[in-house]
Amino acid sequence: MMTRYEPAIDLDAITAIDVHVHIEVDDHGHGSLPDDLAAGAAKYFSADGPRPDLDSVADYYRERRMAAVVFTVDAETNLGHPPLSNEEIAEGAARNNDVLIPFASVDPNRPDAVERARRLIEDHGVRGFKFHPTVQGFDPSQERFFPLYEQLQSAAVVALFHTGQTGIGAGLPGGRGLRLGLSNPILLDEVAARFGELQIIIAHPSVPWQDEAISVATHKHNTWIDLSGWSPKYFPEALVRAANSYLRTRVLFGSDFPLITPDRWLSDAESNASFKPEVLPGILKDNAARLLGLGG
Repeated sequence: MMTRYEPAIDLDAITAIDVHVHIEVDDHGHGSLPDDLAAGAAKYFSADGPRPDLDSVADYYRERRMAAVVFTVDAETNLGHPPLSNEEIAEGAARNNDVLIPFASVDPNRPDAVERARRLIEDHGVRGFKFHPTVQGFDPSQERFFPLYEQLQSAAVVALFHTGQTGIGAGLPGGRGLRLGLSNPILLDEVAARFGELQIIIAHPSVPWQDEAISVATHKHNTWIDLSGWSPKYFPEALVRAANSYLRTRVLFGSDFPLITPDRWLSDAESNASFKPEVLPGILKDNAARLLGLGG
């Protein structure tokens, strides 16, 4: 029997909410990426450790007294590779609803993308959707994708977009045909302008377009920036400055686990990044709790 996700996260019992955690392998051993892309990304990030399944991810975050937003990426049209099951991820999050929050991923190029999103929201209780324009091969600013955003906005769920450089395809001939320009955050300005109630996460330090990301987030208050995918010791100075001041209420902690672990992120943030102590509680937990509607 299907269990619809409902959160049971005790905010007082956790220290952080990691808004960017990948589920890369399912219970059957199927990976989220073709083997060549998975190997290339691991090399890019110098990450040769195991790819844990969902229940192991839950245990990992439970041990650290953290919650985690979990998702996969459905890029079947562009990569020709069957995705992990959104339904299984949502079901696994329901089993571990004290620490996990499920996002789904729908390939925007699917003709039934809107209907798939609707079912995942209504039947499974997913709280957001992950998009990776470079890997999925779509320009997020094009009008043909607007019905999908309208569905997300009407359901009051979050849209999280990869932005900036990516390790997926790095080092392969022609980057495996993947186009970085599709992940320029300025393309999200159109989405944020057209869908003013849709809450949009601009994921990662958006190198080499950090100024574009900050500009969009400054102008469109339905946008947020997550800090995943990079060690804090390499964060652009402009990003740290914005996080410490005028964007402090819309900046979110994210790791990019398993390629970057929350342990490494927090250690590097403590020793290398110049976050003000008074902004860290918001970045680590409070901003995400507000965005995700946790804690009442």
